[in-house]
Amino acid sequence: MDMLQTVNPKEKVVLVGVINARQDMLAIQEYLDELAFLTETAGAIPAKRFTQRIDRPDPRTYIGSGKVEEIKSWLEENQGDTVIFDDELSPSQQRNLEKALGKKVLDRNLLILDIFAGRARTSHAKAQVQLAQYEYLLPRLTGMWTHLDRVKGGIGMKGAGEKEIETDRRIIRDKIAFLKHELKDIDRVMATQRKNRGELIRVALVGYTNVGKSTMMNMLSKSTVFAENKLFATLDTTVRKVVLGNLPFLLSDTVGFIRKLPTLLVESFKSTLDEVREADLLIHVVDVSHPNFEDHIHVVNTTLADIGAVNKPTILVFNKIDAYREPVEVEHEYELDPSAKTPLTLEEMKRSWMSKLNDPCIFISAANKENIDELRDMLYERVKALHVKRYPYNSFLY
Repeated sequence: MDMLQTVNPKEKVVLVGVINARQDMLAIQEYLDELAFLTETAGAIPAKRFTQRIDRPDPRTYIGSGKVEEIKSWLEENQGDTVIFDDELSPSQQRNLEKALGKKVLDRNLLILDIFAGRARTSHAKAQVQLAQYEYLLPRLTGMWTHLDRVKGGIGMKGAGEKEIETDRRIIRDKIAFLKHELKDIDRVMATQRKNRGELIRVALVGYTNVGKSTMMNMLSKSTVFAENKLFATLDTTVRKVVLGNLPFLLSDTVGFIRKLPTLLVESFKSTLDEVREADLLIHVVDVSHPNFEDHIHVVNTTLADIGAVNKPTILVFNKIDAYREPVEVEHEYELDPSAKTPLTLEEMKRSWMSKLNDPCIFISAANKENIDELRDMLYERVKALHVKRYPYNSFLY
């Protein structure tokens, strides 16, 4: 079955965020930075940002009518192509906005689904993404799609089309049923593969997207796993056998988490996330150089709780210490820029407040291979303890 894909490169995109009781101006700027990175990952150009302070979303257009007109004027004057909202839009809000603006409108969920569609490589990942896409599209058919077999192109418009609406709904429901059946078969095969991996301890890399998990995977397993500075570079689970000293174990690299990860993706990626659920030990990788890494830790822990994996033994690994800069106190917050920050040595980081966030934790640079021996020693001791507890009759080997 074909993927719903084909992004138009160089699409000029407007980003929209709202300020409310749950997210202030500082928070929304960080969220829009991430939305811009998502947009670039999808192959488009984030050209303009709009924000509005609202107590509750407008049921018709999410934002106020005056802001809609402001965005429309900018689109007309600057030949903008697409408008992306950082929050989820209802099907009716999406239709009303497209009618008012005369342009394609999508939300953060559809943008993430679009990126997943472009990143999926194996039949398993493609089926998982397609299922999430079709379940997202089903309630949004009216006024939004052209015939399912005619590619319209662009972000969030990967291959859906226009026909009689009931016929389209039937086609999508049939595709959803087919994909669910296909994924059940794949899930059974993957569950059997996990059971057949023998008595080895299983370790899973988890973390926010783009924190360096795949780089760590390559470093620890001496293998080559695709890694780049883009969001969701890894969709398919990769499992490698790793040997530290005389101790073998299995190490898996899974899809990165993100704020507001669409529920449909979490559900469709169930078998992929089973690698995390069934792991004996988690390595939670954190990009310590990111100014909001504490929020990222919270997002990952919340997602782990959602999939039933929050209480597993965990090593917190602060990665990218070479890029970390300690903020300095200034009179006005707006004066704080990258040049107003100072680096910390490894020993200073070990004595910092960050070292108290989790026990155990460790500070490394996977790219520069800094403090990697200490990580290997810590990982060896944790895996050995788990192995001895499970298989005490083999404890004399260690």
